[in-house]
Amino acid sequence: MEQQRTSQPQGRRRPQTPLTPPGALVEGAAVYRVAARPGGPGSGRVERAVPVRRPVPPVVLALRRLPNPRLTGLGAGLFASATMLVLGLLDQLLLDGSPLAYGLLFLPVSALTALWVRTADLVTAPISVPIAFAVGVVPIAGGTGGFGGQAMAVVTALAVQAGWLYGGTLVAGLITCVRKVRHMARRQRLAARAPQRVRRP
Repeated sequence: MEQQRTSQPQGRRRPQTPLTPPGALVEGAAVYRVAARPGGPGSGRVERAVPVRRPVPPVVLALRRLPNPRLTGLGAGLFASATMLVLGLLDQLLLDGSPLAYGLLFLPVSALTALWVRTADLVTAPISVPIAFAVGVVPIAGGTGGFGGQAMAVVTALAVQAGWLYGGTLVAGLITCVRKVRHMARRQRLAARAPQRVRRP
């Protein structure tokens, strides 16, 4: 009689998954996974590219956690003016009215004003920023001799610090332009998808 030999199946090693999944297509910054689905009779397999979600960088996640209010045009102007006035007072008390410190602080305030204004009032951000700069210059102008002397000191300070004034206004203008372009592109995508949604049964 022949004895039947029993053999235990050997455990198979699972292949290590590479960084890019097998059958993936890398196109630009996006990774696409090729998925096969059965086609019609006699057509074999039909391949389609399925986008693979990539992990979001931690910098983007940190930016998303920041506050993102939506201010009206008047609210953005009041925010910028009040902030620059407080910064001007602090500059006068702590740094004896340093023009360099005031100019450096003006740039982030201009950027925040352009970022936090709502989309309908984007045009008001480049207008509110120079007014806020002039309001904040009053404490550090150092004018004497009544209202006339104070006004002349403010005008002189604006002329001396015109570079910071133009720089902050340029920052606000660039941010508002980018936001406007993105808003228009988003509206075009939504308008292009609308007929497809209507055609679906």
